[in-house]
Amino acid sequence: MFDIPPVSHASDKDIQRKIDTKTKPPSALGLLELLAMQIARVLGKDNPIIVKPQMLVFAADHGVSQEGISIASNEVTQQMVMNFISGGAAINVFCHQVGFALEVIDCGILSPLASWPSLVQQRLGEGTQPFHRTKAMSIETVFKGFELASQRVEFHYQQGCNLIAFGEMGIGNTASSSAIMASVLKMTAKECVGRGTGIDDEKFARKIQIVEQGLALHKKDLTDIYHVLACVGGFEIVQMTGAILAAAQRKMLVVVDGFIATVAALSAIQINENARDYMIFAHQSHEQGHKRLLDHLGAKPLLNLDMRLGEGSGAALALPLIQAASNFYNQMASLTDLGIKID
Repeated sequence: MFDIPPVSHASDKDIQRKIDTKTKPPSALGLLELLAMQIARVLGKDNPIIVKPQMLVFAADHGVSQEGISIASNEVTQQMVMNFISGGAAINVFCHQVGFALEVIDCGILSPLASWPSLVQQRLGEGTQPFHRTKAMSIETVFKGFELASQRVEFHYQQGCNLIAFGEMGIGNTASSSAIMASVLKMTAKECVGRGTGIDDEKFARKIQIVEQGLALHKKDLTDIYHVLACVGGFEIVQMTGAILAAAQRKMLVVVDGFIATVAALSAIQINENARDYMIFAHQSHEQGHKRLLDHLGAKPLLNLDMRLGEGSGAALALPLIQAASNFYNQMASLTDLGIKID
């Protein structure tokens, strides 16, 4: 379905030499040097610049949100989407500050909103079914979500974008993400479930129970990632997964936000492992399963600010660091420029 080439390492020596001969001690820029290497591999070693960075925020509702596992009701999903499109959320502030264009995608919130220039309708339904009682969605819906997400990424690719970031909004989506993580990594619900928006002990225990019930109910059907997404996934997680794969197929840099986005990245890697080469992990979420997930993926996030907001907020804040890595690689003087002989 997604033909993603592995990133070539043929120019690694040239890229590393260019990094090492900048006017600095070897490895003095730390993770920025590793990031510059990745950017040059993906975008080309000669002049890899970030063009038209785009943030996509996918929003959807979840059937399990009715089970008392969050501090907010699922009406908040719609209210926050309205906040996004009117410019009042953290993601709006951060995107404006750092230079991300922002687009919000309705993947299936309970009540659709009226037409708005920055809101794209890619609805797969009016929220998923409660996954501890039945499948969250059909397998056909998963593939439809992939198709819609791919079309949206293709649109931005055709506009010249070569870096795309993903955020999400959906009350209950940390429960769905925890269930996906537990299924794929063969972990327990207790190892994956976190407190999301900051739930108390009673809600936390209920959330673990809901995930355990869902995993037990669908145990025989969790045979591959497509069925995992159908059984316990969310509309926004499905579309993020498809968007990540589509972006990697187009050799774009993919900026992965927090826990939910990283679960989508994990799902994408299950479909095509080459997608991993294109991913930049923005930050480590406060959500307890996120560090385990990042460790599994061998990912070193650029930031650790104890955040748990979602929305793509961490991905937005990481953009200046990504640009800094590209800019030092392209613009910083070399020892040769200064007439210093290099052995």
